[in-house]
Amino acid sequence: MRRPAVLALFALVAACSADRAPTATTTGAPSVAPTAPVPATPPAVAVVIAHQPAVVGLAFTYDATLAGTAFTNPRGGALRYAATFSPSSNGLTFANGVVSGTPLVPMVTTVTLTATDTAGASATQSFGIAAFAAGLPLPTLLPAFQYRDAAIGLPAHFTVLPPPGAPPGPAIAPTDNTPLTNPVTDAGAALGRVLFYDTRLSANDRVACASCHQQQFAFTDTAQFSRGFQGGLTGRHSMALTNARYYQRGRFFWDERAATLEAQVLQPIQNVVEMGMTLGDLRVKLATTAYYPGLFTAAFGTPDVTDTRIALALAQFVRSMASYQSKYDQAFGAGGPPNFPAVFTPDEEAGRQLFVGRAGCARCHGTDAQVLDAPHNDGLEAVTVDTGAGQGRFKSPSLRNVALRARFMHDGRFTTLTQVVNHYNSGLQANPDLDVRLRAPGGAPQRLGLTPTEVQQLVAFLGTLTDSTVITAPRFRSPFGP
Repeated sequence: MRRPAVLALFALVAACSADRAPTATTTGAPSVAPTAPVPATPPAVAVVIAHQPAVVGLAFTYDATLAGTAFTNPRGGALRYAATFSPSSNGLTFANGVVSGTPLVPMVTTVTLTATDTAGASATQSFGIAAFAAGLPLPTLLPAFQYRDAAIGLPAHFTVLPPPGAPPGPAIAPTDNTPLTNPVTDAGAALGRVLFYDTRLSANDRVACASCHQQQFAFTDTAQFSRGFQGGLTGRHSMALTNARYYQRGRFFWDERAATLEAQVLQPIQNVVEMGMTLGDLRVKLATTAYYPGLFTAAFGTPDVTDTRIALALAQFVRSMASYQSKYDQAFGAGGPPNFPAVFTPDEEAGRQLFVGRAGCARCHGTDAQVLDAPHNDGLEAVTVDTGAGQGRFKSPSLRNVALRARFMHDGRFTTLTQVVNHYNSGLQANPDLDVRLRAPGGAPQRLGLTPTEVQQLVAFLGTLTDSTVITAPRFRSPFGP
C-alpha cells in the first residue's frame, strides 16, 4: 500500500510545479524582471536656429539653445552644450547655452553649437551673428516708384524692332540684353535700388554699389580708380551704367568677363578690394536686416534671401536706368524720322554729321543709343599693358550722358571729351592689335585731320546725349537719404 501512496505524492508535486510560471534562470537564483533597453537614438536638430543681428559696441545676449528646444534628446537627462566661433568670436563668448558679449567690428560670425547627451552622442547646427556698424541709416521705401517699360513710357525709337532680316541700323531694341527670365518689374527694381545703395553689402558696412556708380555722374565715379571698403583702389575706372541694358552681346565689365548682367552684379560684392563680402555672409546680413523680408516677398513671393534673387533684383534696377530724354531724343518728336537740324545748334548738327560720317564714330558706337558693337583695341598704347578682353580690347558703355563723366577710357586716363576726340583724331598708337576700323589704308593708325573747330563740334554733339532726368530722377536716388 505504501508504493501507490508515494506515486500519488509525486504526481501532486508535479501538478503544482506545472502551475507555476517558469523563471528566467536555471541557476536557482531569484527571478528578475527584464529592464527596457536604452534608446540608441542620439540628439538631433529640433528647431533651426535663425541668424541673429547685433550692433558693434552694443551688448548682445542670445540663448542659442532656444530654452532647450533646439535639439531633441531621446535618452533624457541634461544636454551639455558647447560652441565654436568662426572666423573669430568678435568679442563674443559662450556659457551655459548663451552667446553674449559686445561685438568689436562689423562682420559675420558663424556659431557652431554642439549638444551632447549623457551617453556622449551629439548633434550640431550653425547660425550666423551679423554685427553691423552702429548708426546705419534705414531706407525710406515710400513712395513706391515705377520701373517697368510699360509704366515709364519708353519712346518708339527705343522699342520698335526692324523688319526681320534687316541689316544693322539705328534701331535700339535689337541690342536689349534683358533676358525673358528677368524682366524689369516695379517690385524687383525697388529691391534692387535698396541693395544698390545699401552699405550693408560690404564687409565693413562702409561702401555700396553706388559708392563707385554715382547718379549725378551717370552712375560712374569722378575718380580715376574707385576706393574699396578698406581704401584700396580698383584696377580699372568705374564703368557708367546708364543704358547698360542696350548691348547685344550681353556681356559685362570692360573685359567682358561676366556673361550676363546677373552674373556681373555679384562680382564687385565679392571682390577683395571693392566690397569684400562672401555670398554666404551677405545672405546672413540681409536675412537679419528688418526691411529686407518684405522687399524680397514683394519681388519674389517669399522672404527667402538667395544669391539668385539678389542678382536678379540688382540687374533689374541697373536695366531700369534707361536714358531716353536727351536733346538727341527730342529730335524724334512724337515718332517717325528724327529732325536733328530742328533741335540742334549748327555746331551740334555739324558734330553729328562728323560722328556718323567722316570721323567714323558711329561705325563702333552704333544705333540711336550710341552703343558699342563689341570690344575693340583703341590704340591707347603701342604695347598693350592691360589685355582686357584679349589683345588690348575693351568694351565701352553707351555714350549716353558721356558729357557728365569726369573720366574716360577703361583706365580713366582722359579727363575731358576734347582729349578723347583728339586721341581718335591724331593720337592712335601703332598697336599690332589696333582695330581695323581705326586704321588708314595701308594699316597705319588713322589720322582724321579734324580741325580744332571740328573737334569742338564733335564735343558739342556728344553733349546732346545728356539726359538730365536720369541724374535727378527720384526713382534712381538713394532711399537712405543724402
